[in-house]
Amino acid sequence: MSVIDDLATEFSRLPGIGRKTALRLTYHLLKQPPEQSQRLATVLAGLAERVHRCSLCLNLTEEDPCAICRDARRDQSSICVVEEASDIGAIERSAEFNGLYHVLGGRLSPLDGVGPADLSVRELVDRVNLGAVREVIIATNPSLEGEATALYVQRQLASSGASVSRIARGLPVGGDLEYADGVTIAQALSARREM
Repeated sequence: MSVIDDLATEFSRLPGIGRKTALRLTYHLLKQPPEQSQRLATVLAGLAERVHRCSLCLNLTEEDPCAICRDARRDQSSICVVEEASDIGAIERSAEFNGLYHVLGGRLSPLDGVGPADLSVRELVDRVNLGAVREVIIATNPSLEGEATALYVQRQLASSGASVSRIARGLPVGGDLEYADGVTIAQALSARREM
């Protein structure tokens, strides 16, 4: 295999990158000045060396604890549970949640070999059992695996004394009922609220 094929193979391992896109990226880099490729290589090497998991919430960070866990202005009594560190950004952009987070590191998926021991549920239970947490919001994805994970987490926290809730699901703002699937409409109806 050539270096071009090696790089294209590595690019194609990234989510959403197929072989054609991987080759396009590789040839793009070859057209750039060597300094640009060197900067990319340096940043990638630094990523692996400097980024690690926060010891409290398991978010990806360069400092331990992460900026969110260190922020004294955040509500220490509320934890939002997410599947991956990348989910935190989506919730933060909403500016509706001001508590802490806990990253599970995935979701239950027996077909993919991911069981309860592969997730950081035990660490979450330990955090909640310290007593300062009054509310846990489970924000796993609305997939079959996400729902199973949410139910498992809820059961593990049942004796903690903390309130456990699930983010609502349903129709997106600006969406049309005509194009929504039956499951989405059913979830929107069951999660309805009084006006």
